Amino acid sequence: MDYTDKGIILRIGRFKEADLWVRFLSPEHGIFTAFAFGGCRSRQRFSGCLDHLNQVLFRVKGSRMAAYNSLEEGTLLRSPVRLRTDLQRLGLAVNCQKFIEAMGVSAEGAGAAFSLFEGVLALLQESEKVDPLLPLLFRARFAFEQGYRPETGHCMQCGTLIGQGGGVFHVQEGVLFCGNCTAPSGPRFRMGNESLDALRFVQDNPPLCWTALDLSPRARKEITRAVDGFIQFHVGLAWEKGMFRRV
Repeated sequence: MDYTDKGIILRIGRFKEADLWVRFLSPEHGIFTAFAFGGCRSRQRFSGCLDHLNQVLFRVKGSRMAAYNSLEEGTLLRSPVRLRTDLQRLGLAVNCQKFIEAMGVSAEGAGAAFSLFEGVLALLQESEKVDPLLPLLFRARFAFEQGYRPETGHCMQCGTLIGQGGGVFHVQEGVLFCGNCTAPSGPRFRMGNESLDALRFVQDNPPLCWTALDLSPRARKEITRAVDGFIQFHVGLAWEKGMFRRV
């Protein structure tokens, strides 16, 4: 069965002399691996396409027994040229990519995952202002969209809106408690209104809008502790020595 699918290339590897395997993120199939037979030599079928983080429109052909898929040809849609020469921006992109691969992408969440990563790459390519906190904000939004979205607007116990004083974020429950209620035992962090507003903003707006955030050191610390704790407990991933590991 032949079909056309677009994807952002995550990894490329060689097998045999002239063949490649390509792993990419697709809005239809999630994280997907296919083989580009003759990809090392073909200048017509994959001209300028097969490079890390390129967005490509592929024509895919499935084998008879559905044992593997092959890439018949590709058309380059977008290439993050700026990231090729800016190692800091490239590092931020790779951090986000590694989280996608470590967490995985459900079939239901493939479209949202593709759109989010596409938006982050556009931000890194186009924006003059890039916050080093970007990978952390990406993890939060990605996890939220894959079914792990916490409640950040109301107190879990009494149901009141979280006011200007902020609240206490309970990591295990993934919910907030207001200052008048007592959170149960377990890891919990105080979060002010600035950090809570920032998380809501990240939840509700595309990455290119995130450059509008101008966070204080205190808010950065609160967001970092809350997101890292939430990801570790609910997703089971921790960032250590340049990679995500299961905890």
